[in-house]
Amino acid sequence: MEAARKQWFLWLRREAAPFLSWEEKAPGEVRMEISREQLEKVTRLVKERGGRLFTMVGNDEREREGHFALYYVYAFDPIHAFVTVKVRIPEEEPTFPSLSSLFPAFNWYEREVKDLFGLRPLGHPDPRPLVLHGDWPEDLFPLRKDYPKTMEAPRMESRETYMPYGGEDVTEVPVGPIHAGIIEPGHFRFGVVGDTILHLDARLFYTHKGLEKEAEGMPVEQALLLAERACGVCAYSHGLAFAQAVERIAGVEVPPRAKALRAIYQELERLYNHIGEVGNLCAGFGLAVGVSHGARLKELLQQLNERLTGHRYIRGAVSLGGVKEDLGSREIRDLHATLPNVREDFSELAELILGHEVAINRMNGTGVLSPQVAQDLEVVGLAARASGRDLDTRRDLPYGFYEGITVKVPLQRTGDVLARLKQRIEEAEVSFSLIEAILTKLPRGEIRTEIGRLPSYEAGFGWVESPRGETVHWLMTGPENRVERLRIRSATYSNWPAVPFAVKGNIVPDFPLINKSFELCYACCDR
Repeated sequence: MEAARKQWFLWLRREAAPFLSWEEKAPGEVRMEISREQLEKVTRLVKERGGRLFTMVGNDEREREGHFALYYVYAFDPIHAFVTVKVRIPEEEPTFPSLSSLFPAFNWYEREVKDLFGLRPLGHPDPRPLVLHGDWPEDLFPLRKDYPKTMEAPRMESRETYMPYGGEDVTEVPVGPIHAGIIEPGHFRFGVVGDTILHLDARLFYTHKGLEKEAEGMPVEQALLLAERACGVCAYSHGLAFAQAVERIAGVEVPPRAKALRAIYQELERLYNHIGEVGNLCAGFGLAVGVSHGARLKELLQQLNERLTGHRYIRGAVSLGGVKEDLGSREIRDLHATLPNVREDFSELAELILGHEVAINRMNGTGVLSPQVAQDLEVVGLAARASGRDLDTRRDLPYGFYEGITVKVPLQRTGDVLARLKQRIEEAEVSFSLIEAILTKLPRGEIRTEIGRLPSYEAGFGWVESPRGETVHWLMTGPENRVERLRIRSATYSNWPAVPFAVKGNIVPDFPLINKSFELCYACCDR
């Protein structure tokens, strides 16, 4: 592995020249700085060698460095390596070449830095606002350092636009942003002929909370609490990703027992999400018994979470450098007693659903996300694996306790609602087995190590395979162990752009079922 990484880095260094700077970081990370003019060339080199976009970050470094900056982080799964490409953007000319026409996965990232920093992607195919919507003033950029946290922006006449349709046969059907159920706001505007969907325009970011702005200047211990609140149902994953970013910057090693406990909590979070979502999906085709049993089993798991960690959503379990509390013999007995019963009941629920002819007919061939679209948009997590994209950071970019164990990664090929249901069922089985395996080799010892003093203006990132897929927290530290910049990239952020492709050609009544099958969160996307 190390030899392959070294060979790859040497090739990139040769082909990407001339560059402005080059630094090799351990473990397996290269950081390079290039000019704006080299961006397309270097991106092509990275993509041709199998690199995928891990995250993209805008940063205001004018006070310290005299410029803005863009950071493009690429992952290379086969060799467990990362390349971070930095591009300086001068204040007097805040533009950069768009890559979205070549690589569609960049679309949202580029629109976001335009909204929040005022950095314009030249040649972007869709220059509409993304995060701030059309009634936000065009000359106010909230993630610039000179934008006060307490400032309330004045609103202007909205410049929102939607897909125009020619001909009289196409009907526009607006849904939301306020919905009938207990669901976060999102606006969906369908273009339909009869009841067949030709196009879907999905608008999110109605619950944008400004977490990244709020994090500026916070002590990292306090920012951990903020990171956990990026999402309710993936609270633990967000906290862990942030903690791992801090630990990567600090260069500390988490104790083995803490790594094992972290992995157990991760799989418990995956279990209650996957099992609950299998039940939720049954609501899309009216199988009430499936909804009830899914909710019952999810409740049993959340009660277990509370007994183990003090919180149903495992919030507060992770700390910088480890975990906050150990598991004693009573808690471990509780795990051994509870999980087999839930596993058996869930297996019966899965058999019931997969043996139900009406349920199979409703899901089979509905809401297909093709492998090509999943690849082009760099979809992650369960949605990616259900479309044949073989990707799981626990196996491909292992972290913590996953570095020493084998993680089985199920895979589906059809990319429809049924595939996403089966993927959840199979992944839940893997999680049951992983917890069982971790408990058999649970190390003894300390559960936390001290972080110490963090270097100022050092960047690092942490990643987690959350229930919805790969979640990345990119962090730059400031003086006195405070946050200079935090960028949260949830799995949902990567996957929402794929939903309009999955609903195209389906009928309008199938949209709730298709949407449920992705089970994407609004809050951690909007953050």
